[in-house]
Amino acid sequence: MKITQLTIYPVKSLRGISLQCAELTERGLAHDRQWMVVDDIGRFVTQRQLPGMARISVRLTDEALVLEHPDAAPLAVPLEHADRPRLPVYVWDDLCQALDEGAEAAAWLGAVLGDFKGSGLRLVRFAPDQRRDVEAHYLAPDERAHTAFADGYPFLVVTEGSLAEVNRRLAAKGLAPVPMERFRPSIVVDAAEPFAEDGWDALALHEGKVRLGLRKPCQRCKITTVDQASGEIAVPGEPLRTLVEMNTRLAPGGYFGQNAILLAGDGDTLAVGDELVPTPR
Repeated sequence: MKITQLTIYPVKSLRGISLQCAELTERGLAHDRQWMVVDDIGRFVTQRQLPGMARISVRLTDEALVLEHPDAAPLAVPLEHADRPRLPVYVWDDLCQALDEGAEAAAWLGAVLGDFKGSGLRLVRFAPDQRRDVEAHYLAPDERAHTAFADGYPFLVVTEGSLAEVNRRLAAKGLAPVPMERFRPSIVVDAAEPFAEDGWDALALHEGKVRLGLRKPCQRCKITTVDQASGEIAVPGEPLRTLVEMNTRLAPGGYFGQNAILLAGDGDTLAVGDELVPTPR
């Protein structure tokens, strides 16, 4: 079994960047979800509220985070973050300290996305000295893990077989297939069995020097219904409705993929084509 895709999402809910190799950190693949869009009171804003966020593409250079949109000149945000003012921000119920990327970034977001329920929008960066812990009740007693602005976990692992099964169910309804980007995983592997990831406790590679612990099934939301190229919802409710009908977890809601933490390998590198060895639950 091999890794077939690696993707980072430097800004939460904007487009991802596909990579051939990526550095592992305890907070996820390097640069993943280090930035986020917030409203005037610091509450996170995503494609759940503004599907058009999917139209903003992201690049990283040696000096800057670059945001691009068809209706605006690119915005370059320097990676150097000295003297940035701090803001309290919220991801779900978690209060975090963030660095405000300033008025130019706020104006750019307002120009391409408009306001949000009468509120302005700001771009913030996860403060490097902050720690946002993963919910402990899904971890083993001796485990601790933390993340940046991801919904709750540093990694999301998905198999190609799971997507193939969802698309088979969509085809049976006369609906078009959806690409993997609808589910915004960080690591995709080529296991053919649908939802094989739900039966894994861990994934190891590089002769065990790197280990990922799969700790919680990922319950999906309406972002899966947003076309990640256009920012539009062509078929309301799909593929989320199909996931709910599939009832893969024998529980209310639609699930797809496994949230994961890093057990070993901080600073190591993953690459497309790396061989993985699963450990069953």
